[in-house]
Amino acid sequence: MYENYTRQALPSKKYRELLGSALCAFNANNAFVIENILRSDDNSQYSWYDLMDLESGRLSTPIKNTITQKSDTKIANLFEELVDMRNRIIHSFQITSDNEQMLATKTRVKDGNQQFIITESYLLDFIKKNEELSCDLHHFRGF
Repeated sequence: MYENYTRQALPSKKYRELLGSALCAFNANNAFVIENILRSDDNSQYSWYDLMDLESGRLSTPIKNTITQKSDTKIANLFEELVDMRNRIIHSFQITSDNEQMLATKTRVKDGNQQFIITESYLLDFIKKNEELSCDLHHFRGF
């Protein structure tokens, strides 16, 4: 598919909409995780500026030192899963599959590598898991 702003081949509008929604949902949750870290940081050991500068995967220690200590491991585990899924999306490359443009990554297997196609279903699952995390963070926050 082509748009009037580029001559490059692009995935379908629906795929790009899901991709954009997936990234926005994750980014919102990343900020929400940081908000919850700061609200539950009894020792004032973290600052918003420092946390915002961290890659998402490096938030695991602050999460464990604050949110997990006041609840359980559910938020930490779900956020870690989402970071891995998001990394697959961000570090992907574009392919043509079934005559459609989409994203894929490489997965190591025993005797080499294989492509992992980022399907609409994968993006929808990612968005749904972000919704679950958002609900968990709202519940943790208490309002």
